[in-house]
This record gives sequence, C-alpha cells and structure tokens, in this order.
Amino acid sequence: MLSDRRILVTGITGQIGHPIARFLARDNEVWGVARFTAEGSRERSEASGVTTYVADLESGDLDGLPDDFTHLVHFAAWQGKVLDHDRAIRANAEATGLLMNHCRRAVGALIASTNSVYRPHEDPLHRYVETDPLGDATAPHSPTYGVSKVSQEAVARTMARVLDLPTTIARINASYGPNGGLPAYHGDWVAAGEPVWLREPGPNAYSPIHEDDMARQVEALLGAASAPATIVNWCGDDVVTAEEWVALYGAHLGVEPEIARYDLPGGQPGSAADPTKRLSLTGPCNVDWNDGMTATVDSRIGSRDD
Repeated sequence: MLSDRRILVTGITGQIGHPIARFLARDNEVWGVARFTAEGSRERSEASGVTTYVADLESGDLDGLPDDFTHLVHFAAWQGKVLDHDRAIRANAEATGLLMNHCRRAVGALIASTNSVYRPHEDPLHRYVETDPLGDATAPHSPTYGVSKVSQEAVARTMARVLDLPTTIARINASYGPNGGLPAYHGDWVAAGEPVWLREPGPNAYSPIHEDDMARQVEALLGAASAPATIVNWCGDDVVTAEEWVALYGAHLGVEPEIARYDLPGGQPGSAADPTKRLSLTGPCNVDWNDGMTATVDSRIGSRDD
C-alpha cells in the first residue's frame, strides 16, 4: 500500500477526486486543491483527513502551495456548455503544465484524462485501445471537453520529458460510485421515474469502473509512471451497455425504466475501452458491475432520504 507519502490531489471536491483523496489520506499526508465554491465542500474534505488549499488552477497562481510533494494526482478539469475553446485549453491543458512544473520534484504524477479523446468509431461496441486515433468527440454537456483533453495529454507528455517527471496519463471510462458518475446519475433518474437519455440508435457501450477499484489502482498507476509518459485506459474489466445497467436499475427498484433517445452528430456511438494494458499494471477489478451499481443506487437513494 502507498503510505507515508505527501500527495497532492486536485479536483478534491469532484466525483472521483474526493473518494480517492479520502482513501489515500488513510495512510498518507494528502493535500487537496479545489476552488471550494460549494457550501460545506471544504469542511467535507477536511473531515476526511485532507489538508485543503484553495486555488483556481486556471489562473496558475499556486503561491503558498508546497512544492515538495512525493506524488501528484491530478483530477481537476473544467467542463462547460459554452463553445469556449480558449478557456477549455487554458483550464485543462495549460493548467496541467503549470501544475506539473510546480510539482517537478515529485517521483510520480498521475494525470486523469478521458476516453473522450478518441476519434469516434463507427462500431458502437468497439473497444478503444491506447493506440487508436485521437479526435474531437462531441459531448452535449461540454462541446470543448474532448479537444481540451487531447491538448492536456500533449502538454503532460511534453512536461514529463522536459522535467524528467515520471508520469502516467490515465484515460477514464465511465467511473461511478456513491459520489456520482454517469451510471450513478442514470440510477438517480430511474429511481425518480425520469427518462434516461441515451444516444440513438445504440447500444451505448461503456467500460464502467467503480470508485473503490480506482482508489485501489492509484498506487499501481503511479508505480507505472515513466518519462516519456505511460498512457493507459483507466476502465473496468467488462463492457456494459447503458441499456443493460438501466434495465438492472429497473429490476432492482421494481420499476419500468423509460429510455429516451437523442441524435448526436459527430459524437461517439459507443465508448468502451480495452482494459488489457491496465490489467497488466493493476490486476483485475474487485467490484462486479452488477453489485457496484445496485449498491450505488441504494446508497444514493438512502442519502436523499436522510
């Protein structure tokens, strides 16, 4: 287990950053960076044993933040519905380079990227491998996200070589858990009797990975860091369609889920990833997707009832 290290985690208030920082803080000194704009977000992070630091990484102002971290785990990302490529590249790409430079004394960096960097494939069940062509997959919630993350990867690869900073770039695919993620939000909608919107015609394939598995795999991914950077799909072991997990939610909750369809020109008809390289680094996942998703929807319903 990773222990007695000084680790910087960015995006500490985010869907993935919070549970992973909480996990790492059990045996390490963890600092968490975020803007902490949501009420109670800083207190929540500190309650998990994390030392917090308020910063807007987009500005590049890190004065007062220590620079002697042994490891950097970078989850912070900007997503917005506005078509502002300049801001997206500044926040996701430039900020990554400035952060890596600040942490240049670290022995390893883990930079979170996304499966959205891949050029859309016509086969909805295609499993993207790390050497597949990159492109600009369009997402309705953030049309600049894909291209800004491709830019981020280019910056991270460059900084790894310039600084000789061992780096792993991990392309996340459908992370989920009690703290959120696409499968979790679909569970929320099924539980609330709301339609789940999926791309037509389908199937909408993913490789979902539970936040507990991600937390356990951080150490191995940091251990695989290198300069030039290691690039790996951070995904689950199984390909699961959104149609399948929506049906699972319906059966588990005893309701008939409603699926609505939308067309997304230029978008990915499928978004599954090949886990072969990740398996060679981390071994298999521990959380079965059926168990993980039913537990997730139960926990989120319970938290709403409290």
